[in-house]
Amino acid sequence: MKCFWRMKCPKCPPAKELLANSVNVEYHNVDEVDGLAEAAFYGVLSTPSIIVTEEDGKEIRSWHGEIPGQGEIQKWLMQ
Repeated sequence: MKCFWRMKCPKCPPAKELLANSVNVEYHNVDEVDGLAEAAFYGVLSTPSIIVTEEDGKEIRSWHGEIPGQGEIQKWLMQ
């Protein structure tokens, strides 16, 4: 799972907090070059963006500019 965030985004802290106790989450700050490059690869245009990927990196579910509900995200974290 990937979480794309920005320093000045008011929705990003709650999105990061939602995933804080999860394993296998990559956090990408799109204010930095590496984070921006990863965001460009996945077509991320808004923050926060949370993307669920398969092991090979293929996107299977995403939320862009919004924070999913706890129940909705838990379903994907269990996989």
